[in-house]
Amino acid sequence: MEPIISVKGLNKTYAGGFTALKNIDLEIQRGEIFALLGPNGAGKTTLISIICGIVNPSGGTVRAGGFDIQRDYRRARGEIGLVPQELATDSFESVWTTVNFSRGLFGKAPNPAYIEKILRQLSLWEKKDSRIMALSGGMKRRVMIAKALSHEPSILFLDEPTAGVDVELRQDMWKMVHSLRESGVTIILTTHYIEEAEQMADRIGVINRGELVLVEEKNTLMQKMGEKELSLHLPEPLQAVPESLADLPLTLSANGSQLVYRFDIKSSDTGIAEFLRRLNEANIEFRDLHTRESSLEEIFVGLVRGARKEKEEQLTKEAQG
Repeated sequence: MEPIISVKGLNKTYAGGFTALKNIDLEIQRGEIFALLGPNGAGKTTLISIICGIVNPSGGTVRAGGFDIQRDYRRARGEIGLVPQELATDSFESVWTTVNFSRGLFGKAPNPAYIEKILRQLSLWEKKDSRIMALSGGMKRRVMIAKALSHEPSILFLDEPTAGVDVELRQDMWKMVHSLRESGVTIILTTHYIEEAEQMADRIGVINRGELVLVEEKNTLMQKMGEKELSLHLPEPLQAVPESLADLPLTLSANGSQLVYRFDIKSSDTGIAEFLRRLNEANIEFRDLHTRESSLEEIFVGLVRGARKEKEEQLTKEAQG
């Protein structure tokens, strides 16, 4: 099956010489939830803007819903709904009017029943006759989502959708995202709330300094890149890690009452049995133990640092060569 979004060799360099995207290749499948993670300035919004036809690329091709975003702009753009970071809408219009107007911009015939369904899903029905200027920030965000969905797109982009919104809206939004995915809509989101990507996404892409560092299934990423910690609570605090255990990946808590052993999830030999044997030989007793797996946030930070270090090493080699 053809991917619903296909990006090949995508580059973007602005007039001032700043390169925002470098040779991006990405395929997103129909009906999946894809999370794009990256620090500020990494290129997330630029990538979304190009796919949505808002920014022109410097090179490469983009297809959305089977249509080339440049050669067949109107049909490609008709497949896409976009919820941008910034709130920008018609302050003096009512909710009902502005959402219906957005539908009309895409050449869609009026469908009051569908618009009502969207507004009810987003808890906006009671506000349908209110002017947008009178709404709270959270309600305005809901209106932006309703506008993006008004023309029944097959692809929905959510660019930092929950930044600065209340917990209730965040929960409502993710319920709606699940509902949309069940109806066949493909969701692409950027977020700084990494726990949301961990909870919601099927696949995760990490972008840093305009380069796509990796694209992985979420669970595969957790297994491949994660570490586990085995924490031992000691009845008698230690002053330092014993010399006999100094070669092991151990850390001691500040108060000396907890030893933490780190091991690689993907390794066939975690070394735990050997660690516990040597602990016994060193006459170190413990009263409790538990394990903890790396969070996606820790993995993400490690990936970005790794990519930055690799780039710096490459530049150093080029300078020396």
